[in-house]
Amino acid sequence: MSDSKTRDRLVRSQYESYPYPKRDPADERTRLITGSPSNIPEVNHYVFGGRRDLTAPFNALVAGGGTGDAVMMLAQNMTDLGIPGEVVHLDMSGPSQAIAKERAEVRGLSNIRFVEGSLLDVSDIAPGPWDYIDCCGVLHHLEDPDAGLAALSRQLAPNGGIGIMVYGTYGRTGVYHMQDMLRTLAPSDGMEDSDRVDTAKRLAKALPTTAWLNRNGLIRDHLHGGDPGVYDLFLHSRDRAYTVPQIADWVAGAGMRLVTFIEPFLYDPNWLVRDPRLLKRLEPFDAITRAAFAEQFTGNLKKHVFYAVRQDNDVSVLTTDSPDVIPGLVNQSAAEAAELMPSGGQIVVSTEGLKVDMPVPPLARMLVGLCDGKTSLAEIHARVQEKRPEMDYATFKVQFDALYKVMSAINRMVLRMPANDG
Repeated sequence: MSDSKTRDRLVRSQYESYPYPKRDPADERTRLITGSPSNIPEVNHYVFGGRRDLTAPFNALVAGGGTGDAVMMLAQNMTDLGIPGEVVHLDMSGPSQAIAKERAEVRGLSNIRFVEGSLLDVSDIAPGPWDYIDCCGVLHHLEDPDAGLAALSRQLAPNGGIGIMVYGTYGRTGVYHMQDMLRTLAPSDGMEDSDRVDTAKRLAKALPTTAWLNRNGLIRDHLHGGDPGVYDLFLHSRDRAYTVPQIADWVAGAGMRLVTFIEPFLYDPNWLVRDPRLLKRLEPFDAITRAAFAEQFTGNLKKHVFYAVRQDNDVSVLTTDSPDVIPGLVNQSAAEAAELMPSGGQIVVSTEGLKVDMPVPPLARMLVGLCDGKTSLAEIHARVQEKRPEMDYATFKVQFDALYKVMSAINRMVLRMPANDG
């Protein structure tokens, strides 16, 4: 058997023996796991420029859906927003898919269809055109990620898009040292998986403080993800990571165009670099070069989440230029956000050990509390003016734009046009 066929067999066996991520379907009664990519308001903002008609049928494919996080979020979002259509869960692991099915049953979701198989065969077993495709944590485990992304891109509708997560090279420092050591201590041939997992746990505990894994300090899947987390992190038979320039080339090679990384501020030196002379030197460079610099500057990106569309799709992200634009929050209610937002000053954004101070305007708390995803900028201004009669639209807009600059950078606020209501 060829090396690639052997790795295919091992990957399939892994996800059948250790469905990942570990999930208990009963938990669906008390919480919905949310995040990026693939929540509907975020997809509308980045993929459809905020102009998607949310009363029209929406068909999404989750390629490599695993135990079902993305499928649950998409299908529940669509149900809550009254969006017709379906979400297809495509995965090669029957046991993983069984967990996703049980989670859907607990939620009472009827807009999910399950297809078992490889995303490389998508044109035959789950053909498009798809309005949206989610593929998180999958392509970096393929023998040929280029072929995988190309196969998915060919199934997109002309105005559709894709949300992807792949591993980041610098933030995973130490992981590949562990994988190399475990190829010696816990080979895939001739050793039971349970023994391999036990060996991986023992090695992780035995590492000195000087080991790269411990010096990194950002890697925690083996501590909180149970045996599936240990296996996926340290014993995976096929695993690669990407830098920003590699992603840009990869996406272009599949005939697609990168729209944004999530969260945007992590890829923007203007938020990260405090030395004005260094920022001045970065000004002439294009967005990818600047994003690549930011990735190296912070060094903590364990994964890259991004949205992409077809190269012939000229959609652009919506701006606040029109008073008809409707701002809404991502994975948070307006009341919750207002409770956490100071009235002016600064907020501190923390992610994987990195802390960034961001200024917010004096009306930040009031403005956030009015961003319910239903109220336009013009209407928000009118409500502000009830308490601040002297505030004309231009003055209001200065404050709102200052708030939106921050909330967009941390991917907590998105925009849409009212035409989406049909």
